[in-house]
Amino acid sequence: GMSTLLLRLAAPMQSWGISSKFDRRTTQMEPTRSGVIGMLAAALGLPREASLDVFKTLKFGVRIDQPGIMKQDFHMAHRENGSKSTAWVTYRYYLEDAVFLAGLEGTPEFLAKLELALRHPVYPLALGRRSCPPAEPLTLGIRDEDLLTALRQEIWQASPWYQRKARRQHISFLEIVRDAEPDENGYAVRDFPESFSQKRRLYHFRNAVREQVSLGQIVGSENTENEQGVSTEHDPMELLEDDDVSIKSQDQ
Repeated sequence: GMSTLLLRLAAPMQSWGISSKFDRRTTQMEPTRSGVIGMLAAALGLPREASLDVFKTLKFGVRIDQPGIMKQDFHMAHRENGSKSTAWVTYRYYLEDAVFLAGLEGTPEFLAKLELALRHPVYPLALGRRSCPPAEPLTLGIRDEDLLTALRQEIWQASPWYQRKARRQHISFLEIVRDAEPDENGYAVRDFPESFSQKRRLYHFRNAVREQVSLGQIVGSENTENEQGVSTEHDPMELLEDDDVSIKSQDQ
């Protein structure tokens, strides 16, 4: 049977670009297949020219446990051209304070190899961009079930401050974005990596499906406030949580 390796993708900043041509590097609102496969390839120490065929059979999906806030960052870029030097601004977008549950479905043997590599990576790991290292723990282990079951059942990974905020705002669903089954109508994303070679980066389209899972079904989403002994009446930290990033980033 198939098993599912679960990852917790969390960091102060993440960036999951699909097309980074030109001077605007955008980010998707959730991790991409190509970004996660890139991280696995780095963990295994594969050279950029290496074939990615070993990853093709993996089914990929993510659950958005804590949606990030999109932020824009800009950099001055310079190019020397003989005696002339040009400068221009490049824009980069990233997600701040996001937490995702990512799942990869495959054979238990291959997933065990991937998990070991993620624990002892050959190259540094990053959440979509070199400047975004993942927070620990990155891997949550291998579940003896298919991707969708694993994504529907795993404990909610959001930060405690976000869980409280979600309750106040009566958020009752999390969104899952996953590879479509062969008989499903999905939407196309150009996000299936064929080659990470810098000479010839190549991505094909994959079909993805978005669906919702009720928070009531997810372990750890009910009454955790009271179990943790937090008063539901008044929390003096609440005033800071929604605005002040510095406090909650240290606290994750």
